Formats: sequence, C-alpha cells, structure tokens
Amino acid sequence: MKQLIQSFKTGKTTLEEVPAPEVKRGAVLIQTTHSLVSLGTERMLVEFGKANLIQKARQQPEKVQQVLEKIQRDGFRPTLEAVMNKLDQLFPLGYCQVGKVVAVGDGVTELKVGDRVASNGHHAEIVCVPQNLVAKIPDEVSNEEAAFTVIGAIALQGIRLLNPTFGETVVVIGLGLIGLLTAELLMANGCHVIGLEVDETKVALAKEKGITAFTVNETMDSVTFVMTLTNQIGADGVVITASSQSNELIAQAAQMSRKRGRIILVGVVGLDIKRADFYEKELTFQVSCSYGAGRYDQDYEQKGIDYPLPYVRWTAKRNFETILFSIATGKLKVKSLITERVALADYAQIYDTIGQSKSIASLLLYPESPSWTKKVVLNHYVFDKTKATIGIVGAGNFTKMTLLPHLTSLKARIKYIASANGLTSTLLAKKHKIAISTSDYTEMLRDTELDLVMISTRHHQHASMVIAALKAGKHVFVEKPLALTPEELDEVISCYQRQGKTLSVGFNRRFSPHALKMKALLGTAPMNVIATMNAGYIAPSSWVHDTEIGGGRIIGEACHLIDFMTFLTGSKVQSVCMNAMGMNPHEQTDNASILLKYENGSTGVVNYFSNGSKAYSKERVEVFSQGRVLVLDNFKKLEGFGFKGFTSLKTSQDKGHEEQFRQLLTQLAQGGNPLIPFEELVNTSRASFAAIQSMKENKWIHL
Repeated sequence: MKQLIQSFKTGKTTLEEVPAPEVKRGAVLIQTTHSLVSLGTERMLVEFGKANLIQKARQQPEKVQQVLEKIQRDGFRPTLEAVMNKLDQLFPLGYCQVGKVVAVGDGVTELKVGDRVASNGHHAEIVCVPQNLVAKIPDEVSNEEAAFTVIGAIALQGIRLLNPTFGETVVVIGLGLIGLLTAELLMANGCHVIGLEVDETKVALAKEKGITAFTVNETMDSVTFVMTLTNQIGADGVVITASSQSNELIAQAAQMSRKRGRIILVGVVGLDIKRADFYEKELTFQVSCSYGAGRYDQDYEQKGIDYPLPYVRWTAKRNFETILFSIATGKLKVKSLITERVALADYAQIYDTIGQSKSIASLLLYPESPSWTKKVVLNHYVFDKTKATIGIVGAGNFTKMTLLPHLTSLKARIKYIASANGLTSTLLAKKHKIAISTSDYTEMLRDTELDLVMISTRHHQHASMVIAALKAGKHVFVEKPLALTPEELDEVISCYQRQGKTLSVGFNRRFSPHALKMKALLGTAPMNVIATMNAGYIAPSSWVHDTEIGGGRIIGEACHLIDFMTFLTGSKVQSVCMNAMGMNPHEQTDNASILLKYENGSTGVVNYFSNGSKAYSKERVEVFSQGRVLVLDNFKKLEGFGFKGFTSLKTSQDKGHEEQFRQLLTQLAQGGNPLIPFEELVNTSRASFAAIQSMKENKWIHL
C-alpha cells in the first residue's frame, strides 16, 4: 500500500510503498477514501525539516541542553550517533482520515466490517486505529465532509475549555481552517464572534459565513478595534488558533479581554507572558490539548478503556461524534472550506508549495481498490548457507539505534524486518538494504532459509514470540526481558527444552571489554558488588511502566544489572529483597534498592534510581573482594585498587552490544556453547520477578 512520510532531516515528503498494518486488539483496519491535509500543522513540520541544524537548535533549545549533558555523560561519539539517528528519522503525516472498515480486532464491539468511519489515521491507503479514536459517519454526511471530523474536534475542544455562554463575545485570532471551524461552532453556540486574520481571502470566507471578521495589518490596532466593538468592556473570551513565534499575540489577547476573561490557546505562539497583563484583569489562560479527554492516555487510546460518560462527558470520540452530528444537522458547514481535491499520487501538488499555499482545506483522494499486502520485497538477494540468515521483529529505537548499526558493521545477512505498522520496518529496510519488510512476523517463521529470529518488540510480546520462533525451528535472540511473568517463563522453558534450538537474551553488559577485564581480575572468590543505574525519569504514562505491556522498569531494565552481577560472581541468585521509594498506579517502582544473595556467598546491591541528574553517569559498578576494589564508570573507565599490575582501563563507551552480536553470529556458523547459560537466563528472570514480589510482600523471597 501507499503512505505519505516526511523526513525530519530535510523536510522532504515522499509516497512510500509499505506493507499494510496488522489489525491489533481493540482496533480496526480502515481502507481510506479521503484524508484532509492539516496545512497549518503539516506546514510547520515541513518547514522545521527544511531548517538547517542551527535553525533547528534555535527552535528547540531544551534539546541542545540535553545533547550537551549527554556529551558530558557518554562522550562525543555516542552522542553524535544518537543525534544523527534522530535527525534521520522519517515519520508519517496526517491525522484526519475517512474510510471503510475492512477488519476488526479482538475486543471491538461497536464497529463492524463495512462501516464508514472517520479517524485520526495517517495519509495512507490502509490504517489501523484504536476504536476510541474512530467514529461512525451518519448517512447524511459525505466522506468529504467527514474528513473534517478530527480537525473539527480540535476546534471544539478549545471551545469546551472556554466554556462560553449564550450571547458572549469571543475573539478568534487566526482564521485558518481551525479558526474558521472554531468561529462557526461558536456562532452555533449563540456567541458573537470577532475574527482577526492577516489573509484577506480567509477574512472574506469568514464574512460569507456570517462571522464579524477583519483583516489585521500594520495600520490596524487589534486591541483598540476589539475594545471599540465591545463598548470598552473587552471580549469575554479569546481563542488563539494562529501560529506565530512572536509573543505579541498572547499580549494582545490579554489586552483585548475583559476583566476575568478567558484565553484559550489552540495554535502555537510565543508564551513569554507579561504578568501585568494577566494580573490586573485576573485573566484565565489555558492550553487546549488536541481532540479531547483521552488523548495521549494509553488506557483510553490503546486499551479501549472509556471514561464513564456521567463523569467525563466529552471524550475525544464523543467530540468526533459531535462534529459529525453538527455537519449532519447543518449547524457546521464545511464544503465551502474545500479549496482543492488532489489524488494521492499527485500529493506533490500540495506539499511542494505548502509553505506558500493559500489553501484553506486540501483533500487527498484515494484509489477505490488499492493493492495491499503485508510484505514488500525491497531488495533481491540469493541467501546461501555460508552465513546465518536473520529476521528481525520490531523496528523501534533499539533496533534502529543499536541492533541494526552493529549488525551492519558485522556484515550480518538480514533477510526480513517486521513491524506491526509496516512503515518503520520498511524505512529501516531501505536504509540497511534488508530484503523484505513485513507487518506479519509469522511470514519469516515460515521461511526455511531463515536461521535466526531477533526479537526487539515491546516486552509483553517477547515470551509468545520466542515460543513461536522456537516452535518454527529457529534460533532466537530476544532483547530483555525474556518474560514478564513466572507463567510466561515456565512456557518458554518448556518450549526451549523440547525444541533443541539456541536462545539468547540481550544481556550485553557481560560482553563489554570492561566486564571481561573485571572477570579476569576478580577470579572466583566471593565478592560484594554494588551497581547503581541512574536510569532517568520516564513519565508514568509510558508503556514501560504498564505491568501488562512493559512489566515495569525493574523487570524491564534492572534485570541487566542482575545478570551483570551473576556474570561477575560466577554464581546464581539464591534470594532477593527489594526496598522501594513509592509505587506508581501500576504497582511498579523505578526508585528501588535490590539486595541479592548468591549461592557462592557473594552479595549484590542493585540501586535503580530515576530521580537523579542526567549530568551524572548513568551506570556505576563497584566490586569489593579480597582487599581489592574495582570501580567501573559508565562502561568507559575501569579503575583498580589493590591489584598488582592493573590501575585502569579506558575506552569509548562500550556496553558490549557488538561483541555479543559477533559471538552470536559465530555460534550460529560454528556451533558451540550458548552465549549465556540458559539456567542463568532463567535465574535472572526469576530474580527480577522476586524483587517485585518482595516489595509487595515486604520480605525476602527465596528462589
């Protein structure tokens, strides 16, 4: 299928052939008929992409500070690689889509195949959208009109926050598409609307709709004008839908407001607010967030958990439905806003001149019967058996920034890469010359040429994918964790023991040159190990904290340090006790100290903290044994105290990824022992589960 994407680095828009996405649980697959180009938002993205590095930095000064901190912490080269990878990012465009449901995921009850729907899907022939971001289209509404649903909901959410009453005067600053929709909805709500806009064409269109609209120019004082129209009282409310880097618009909004007026920001403007403007009038200011309640809430969007209507009246989906109802009943008229209709294949007519476009609303029209498949062949190779043939499942940050760069450096032979949406895998396949991109990972399991499946998806998929790959007769590498629950782990163990294939987990730290040097220096005597991970803050809403999806940061990441200690001590964990500083709503923590007792008498302490400074090293390991001490700082510098003939080892940051992959490829070609003994993989998994159990039960847990 075809999909529009944009380069974060250059701003160039292209139409790509990608696999159609898989339908997910709680979502529907939609065949697109129309999509609306949000010219304001997409123009900003294009212009940001076309900006040079200095211009990009000026627009995002907070990112510059993060880069400087990372250089100090990790060094220049890793930071440069991370920045260039970020700039090399390609992302899908569009969020106003209309089409027909062609597949329904498990758990969806309100939608069925054949329904006409509007959603926030991208500019693509087939999209997969969660059910709470999809609304049925009434029979009275055409597909073209329905394309305004999502952008209309953005306007409506701003109005809901303003909470206008019948007869109030509201100023709308900026009469682009969202501004015009906002003004028309306010009029339907019984408000007197004053529209201010610099483009005379948009002002004329607003006047046709009955809006009191005026062209802003150098000779016109907007504040004086509004005060005159309101008999020097000022506006009851101001909705800013314009886009400007200047702070002037927010100042004007305050000055034209009445005492205790309300200001809602829907657009993007400078926010250097003058206290006096707001203090003297006791003004209320609020920024509107997208379509309504539920937006960016993982439970609402991805899990389909709706807010009870009596307590949250207007969610994103209910706002969608309200816009569609308003169009159906004639209260919102959108056809006159359509400036141009362009076939998807001719997208360049819109995007090549988007910076100079005077269009109000541009519609993309899609083929009635698109050809779509879940597999796209990008390169044709003959795969022989001189090297292991690899398939990768997952095309997220770890695959992009760690897995593929190292495999490419090792000249690994990669035949497949899979991602659920099909787009990210295709973009990476093109960059790294991978033969096939697919949205259905089982495609690679059926390929007899494939030797190794490498899994780098979200954590809740690891165990089931490991089992499926082993059953298909493939060797498996899975990024940590191996499983999220003891039950999943037991299933993996049972399958592994029956299949006779190798299983590796991405515990890379034991393959670092620093780890190997520490192991050689320490020998086998019992030791005390203290490992501290300055993990950094991740918002509670992130999937990594979700028990069902990410498993929490202890199971999902602290397991790295448990495995590292197991490697250094040469022993397995016997018992675990964890003390934590509070739990999040998912009954997880990312501020904890884990005590570990090992079978050979060694002890370990894992300090996993998210409340430290990013300027400090991310990882620090200290080992005390037989009157000697080793201190490892961020896998860049190892210092020894009390060792004969050793004082320090310095390298660029090396956490062992490439060495682990090198050994993995060698093992596949030549055979030999597993990279990490299977019983150690199991022991580390059980120890991480025990840490959570210990926190909840407030006691030591014996494995």
